[in-house]
Amino acid sequence: MSDDETRKDETVNETGEGSSADDAEPTPGATDEAESAQGGDDEVAQLREQLEQQKEEVLRAKAEMQNIRRRADIDVEKAHKFGTEKFVKELLPVVDSLEKAVESAQNQEVQNEEVVSRIKEGVDMTLDMFIGALSKFNVEQINPVGEPFDPQKHEAMSMVPSNEAEPNTVIAVMQKGYLLHDRVVRPAMVMVAKAEEPEGGNVDEQA
Repeated sequence: MSDDETRKDETVNETGEGSSADDAEPTPGATDEAESAQGGDDEVAQLREQLEQQKEEVLRAKAEMQNIRRRADIDVEKAHKFGTEKFVKELLPVVDSLEKAVESAQNQEVQNEEVVSRIKEGVDMTLDMFIGALSKFNVEQINPVGEPFDPQKHEAMSMVPSNEAEPNTVIAVMQKGYLLHDRVVRPAMVMVAKAEEPEGGNVDEQA
């Protein structure tokens, strides 16, 4: 082999022009694009998973709201049906006491003072029980004897001259009134004092 050919072979070996295509390294740009595509697919998968979880949470929340609404409707229905149950239970002993008083009067002679005394005692106890039962439900009596007349709570049935009470003062209660939570259920029917007319007033007028 000549010296020229030998030098050409050495040059080829040094520059690598004679190496095969399999030994070539991949380009950096192609690697970055592949990694970017893989990362995008993972992100889409995560977003889809989060969306499914949120859908399930929304469905569970709707189901819970429906259950709450259904239970509330049942509670309201029960309240309408049995709202006065406690009130009725409080009044039942009052009814029992009245019935016993009536039975006692029917079985004995009314002229018997002992029987009359027992009936009075029973009625007094019944009245106390009844007032106590009402007070448990914030029902109060209006019994304004000696108090100034209040048109918001009292209904004046008559005006009576009086020198023993200040004018516009309640001197008698014909029927007691009642309050429910400070609201007037029934006003008290009362007699109200007014100033007495001077004696001989008519004579002066005629003169």
